[in-house]
Amino acid sequence: MANRDARALLTPNEVLERFAAGPSTGVFADGSCEGNPGPGGWGVVWVEDGRIVAERSGVDPQTTNNRMELQALITAYELLPEDARITIYSDSQLCVKTINEWAVGWERRGWRRKSGPIANLELVKRLYALAHAHPRVALRWIKAHDGSRWNEYADALASAYMRGI
Repeated sequence: MANRDARALLTPNEVLERFAAGPSTGVFADGSCEGNPGPGGWGVVWVEDGRIVAERSGVDPQTTNNRMELQALITAYELLPEDARITIYSDSQLCVKTINEWAVGWERRGWRRKSGPIANLELVKRLYALAHAHPRVALRWIKAHDGSRWNEYADALASAYMRGI
């Protein structure tokens, strides 16, 4: 995201020092891109009762924000056992609506939208399959940059490439 505020340059440890609000259990996934397309990253943190169970992050030298958001969600589901009962949080309304609302119709129509091709179809199909393989995992939208500790933490993981990490 171009013109990100100083919060985007916080390290995960600085996020823990600064923020305390929001859910203390869940899997938080976020993607980031400087320019669109441009260099990007994704981050995922799984927490239970405020303790980190696992975290992952990655970078792509030439990508889009939506691809990074989708990759973060794919990784979030891949972290979890299929019988997990937990919520995955994403601040991408587009990705949450894609999986929770639109993909069922697209699949029924042979992975076509009424209005044209589906962007990032290979990632959407992978994410949709993972969501179905985890029937007790809820995917929910969370507001970006509202001080939710673990969403800010996932953002710090996703934007690590901007700090040269």
